[in-house]
Amino acid sequence: MSKGNKIPAFGNLQGLKVVYAAVEIAAPESAQLMAEWGADVTWIENTFNGDSMRDTAYVKELERRNQRSLSLNIFKEEGKEVFLKLIETADIFIESSKGPVYEKRGLTDELLWEHNKSLVIVHVSGYGQYGVQERINRAAYDQTAQAFSGYLCQNGAEEQPMIAAPYTGDYMSALMVASSSLAALYKAQKTGVGESIDVAMYEVMLRMGAYYMMDYLNAGITYPRAGARQQNLCGIGVYKCKDGFLSLCLYGAPQNKAILEKIGLGYLWGTDEYPEGTTALWLNSPKADLIQQKIEEYLLTKSVDEVEEDFSNCKIAANKMLTFEELPKHPHFLAREAFIEWETIEGKKVKGPNIFPKFKNNPGQIWRPMPTLGMDTEDILSDLGYSSERIQELSDKGIIKKAESK
Repeated sequence: MSKGNKIPAFGNLQGLKVVYAAVEIAAPESAQLMAEWGADVTWIENTFNGDSMRDTAYVKELERRNQRSLSLNIFKEEGKEVFLKLIETADIFIESSKGPVYEKRGLTDELLWEHNKSLVIVHVSGYGQYGVQERINRAAYDQTAQAFSGYLCQNGAEEQPMIAAPYTGDYMSALMVASSSLAALYKAQKTGVGESIDVAMYEVMLRMGAYYMMDYLNAGITYPRAGARQQNLCGIGVYKCKDGFLSLCLYGAPQNKAILEKIGLGYLWGTDEYPEGTTALWLNSPKADLIQQKIEEYLLTKSVDEVEEDFSNCKIAANKMLTFEELPKHPHFLAREAFIEWETIEGKKVKGPNIFPKFKNNPGQIWRPMPTLGMDTEDILSDLGYSSERIQELSDKGIIKKAESK
């Protein structure tokens, strides 16, 4: 694994240049995915303590691998000059801040396009680049975006909403940033004209949480928070077996017939209440409470492994709830190399998820660990044409921060 500045040629995004200035998860994770798929990703960090992700013990090694660190104050005049020169050869620039911070600080989309007319610009924020001023300038995190979007109110038990963890809003937003920026890039490469994308985290969660919301918007129907069970159907949710938990998703006529027979209610099948061909056992159906009760009683007499195998043979979707301890040892995880080890910059072994999804012809790879703060600053500026004397001058002024050791 290389610790140098030179990115090897690999992946479907080979040759793509991505620059981002953001901390923590939503924006950086989108760049991280592209880095794993072959893109050349430059991570702009502040000059005092860098990205707050550096405060984590292990996840930083997963979410900043394959990246180059440039420590730069882009809002100082000389820092802005460096930034705009860097942007000249970039394909995508991603930033995350409270509302239109870049516009207020003079780094408008139009200025960036003056330096690179085909640049794809992505602005990531909690509430968007425009709207109610008091709202767009608020701080936002994963759970506040969940709360504002209507996503949080759908999760948890009837008496208590619960956050969808871990950091669902951040990671969903990261996927939206990656997909929208690549969609815009497709158009920009055909037309030579760039794009600006306004990704508001609450809108990502609004879209992701619209399944049941559509019933309310169009028919005024609301469903209770389901907790560990599905809002509308019997046999869908998390159930307790005698030795652990099972995730069960019961749907389809053959599957319903099979489970009714297993729980001693086979006589219901083919009746007026549950005619043959019934694909869904609705919670408002005549014997729903009885069916739920019998499913629970039946599962408590069986082991999770026994039920999973038995139900799968009947084409019923059922899976044991795996724990962190079980995941790395599971045969399927091992067969698909779901986990991988690599070395940190200090040479220590770290274990984490492999690169997903799996591309057959142009697979992703890990070519370097997470860099130290400003580790690539000198190399990047040198590539941009800055002399060693000018680089030192910028360092002395605090515009950049050079790596302490290389």
